[in-house]
Amino acid sequence: MASLVDRVGARLLQNRRCVRAPIWLYRHGLGWLLGGRVLMLEHIGRRSGRPRYVCLEVVSRPDSDVIVVVSGFGERAQWYRNLRANGSCAVSIGRARRVPAQARLMGAAESAAILQEYQRAHPHAWRRLRSVIEEAVSGQVTELPMVELGLDRR
Repeated sequence: MASLVDRVGARLLQNRRCVRAPIWLYRHGLGWLLGGRVLMLEHIGRRSGRPRYVCLEVVSRPDSDVIVVVSGFGERAQWYRNLRANGSCAVSIGRARRVPAQARLMGAAESAAILQEYQRAHPHAWRRLRSVIEEAVSGQVTELPMVELGLDRR
């Protein structure tokens, strides 16, 4: 049975205003307040062709020009589906704004290895996050799709 914290967290994840609040910070030059663990991804809508924005947690940073993010809502997340259609995007993180990037959807084995690494590095955060995601999607989380963002800092 889900705890009160899990239920509240799931509600917040499903609330558009709450999820989009960090975008306001980035758009007003305050994204640095979120540190290096959260980024804003600008991508193109697969149907509309218009810019779309989402803030995501950084799961791994294997290189200064490579960032890995996870789709907590799986392959059905709109940003994930948009990147599948068009991998060109821009990343704002810390004080860096709108850095051009190319997205690469990672395979299941790669994603599982990074998720294991994240679980070891952040066990408490993973337990809480997993519980909240499971409550939000009404199902068990066994694997999560990940995206590698290659930054182009030219």
